Amino acid sequence: MSAIPDPIQAGLAAGWKVIDAATLDGHRTLEADVVVIGSGAGGGVTAEILALSGLRVLIVEEGALRSSRDFKMREAEAYPALYQESAARKTRDKAINILQGKAVGGSTTVNWTSSFRTPPATLAFWQREYALKDYSPEALAPWFALMERRLHIEDWPTPPNENNELLRKGAAKLNIPVAAIRRNVKGCWNLGYCGMGCPTNAKQSMLVTTIPSALQHGATLLTHARAERFVWQGDRAGSLQCSALSADGLAPSGVRITLRARHFVVAGGAINSPALLLRSRAPDPHSLLGRRTFLHPTLVSAGIFEQAVDGFSGAPQTIYSDHFLETQAIDGPVGFKLEVPPMHPVLLSTTMAGFGQLHADTMRQFSHLQGMLALLRDGFHEDSRGGRVHLRSDGSPELDYVMSKPMWEGARRALLTMAEIQFAAGALKVAPVHEQARHYGSWAEAQKEIAALPMKPLQTRVASAHVMGGCTMSGDERSGVVAGDGRYRGLSNVSVHDGSLFPTSIGANPQLSIYGITARLASQLAQQLTGKPAAQPVAA
Repeated sequence: MSAIPDPIQAGLAAGWKVIDAATLDGHRTLEADVVVIGSGAGGGVTAEILALSGLRVLIVEEGALRSSRDFKMREAEAYPALYQESAARKTRDKAINILQGKAVGGSTTVNWTSSFRTPPATLAFWQREYALKDYSPEALAPWFALMERRLHIEDWPTPPNENNELLRKGAAKLNIPVAAIRRNVKGCWNLGYCGMGCPTNAKQSMLVTTIPSALQHGATLLTHARAERFVWQGDRAGSLQCSALSADGLAPSGVRITLRARHFVVAGGAINSPALLLRSRAPDPHSLLGRRTFLHPTLVSAGIFEQAVDGFSGAPQTIYSDHFLETQAIDGPVGFKLEVPPMHPVLLSTTMAGFGQLHADTMRQFSHLQGMLALLRDGFHEDSRGGRVHLRSDGSPELDYVMSKPMWEGARRALLTMAEIQFAAGALKVAPVHEQARHYGSWAEAQKEIAALPMKPLQTRVASAHVMGGCTMSGDERSGVVAGDGRYRGLSNVSVHDGSLFPTSIGANPQLSIYGITARLASQLAQQLTGKPAAQPVAA
């Protein structure tokens, strides 16, 4: 078999302008037309469009530049190297585990490839409640289509692995509609280790698409650099102050880097983007910055089957159901999306509840476990307003996120629904991931027991890989710090281009929403800065 081409190593050999701040031995000042802070879904798309349009772009990334030769399909190596806080970032009360990427490509380097357009019901709510009149499905459709072509987002032709097939099978027996998930892959080997970085470069993440394109068109990439704060000059950002990090990315090296530009684009992702602006004391006359930060709080149910499931093998997410989103009023009871996760031993063992013999017995049946996820849709109910990003005493961010009563009601309904589907698919036992739950041997037993479980923090296990909001976009300054064109209100040369813009959670895996919306915003910005129509990216 021929060697897998490595676009990162080839680009470095060809002379890409990449500066590893961990190697700097003295303070530096760098200049560009536009500084893009973050290299994930929003930053990657923005950097490519601006570079293609002829602007000098400098991309700042806190993490390291990795490539396929670094991705060994080993959890113990991947989580410390590629995730915020070694995949152990948590909410303030430690009740929700948050998975976010930290490397060039951001979360797109480690996500599970699921690609959905923003649901029309979500956009309708934004139009109605946040005066985002231009955010209709029709207005965004060309931008979604552009990014679908650019990133090879297509139907996945391979039959689902057993882990996904059991969701389809159980739902069919209960007349619950399901559908196939579109994926951003090209030449996928169907390995199932997407969350540890793609070792074959099949996943069309920012790492192998937009970032290389931007670099080929003259952009500069600065890695191991933490954006600390803006220095204001009137209503303008005069500079961005950054700290160089050590090679392990854990602590500042003592080297300071000053970045100057005509324009700055904040794209560090929800949590990190609000935190940068909070540290910088950005204008916030209505005390909105960092508020309405949303998760898709995710509940987990484990089914034990007679046959081997081997959920670690094959494309991780290929089947889903929106039935329990679509049957709930968007501003009524909290709805949820059903998907399945890949099953890898470290992530599974640290997510499963219990300890001692019960936990050991569960892990002994690892290859026979089927996992199911319910992603709760937050932000639409009057009593469901997300969380708030705070700064710790050292300036690092922390999300204070308390589940409301409607969210806990949704959590219970989700656990009941998943158990019923798993039993319908033939599960021998079902174990809701809850500290007081047991392994139930029938749907009748599970139904009775789950109905009585206390829905509370640290008892009900909750996780999330989707963080949104905190820099709310709105047509009305009283409900959003960012305008509909992505410009931060009160600042003449700062924009926000990432998922922190979203006024609510979206009820779907967010990467395609970020791609499409930021492609539109970046194209508008490029035209404003150059006076010419923006160049459009083309699929490789």
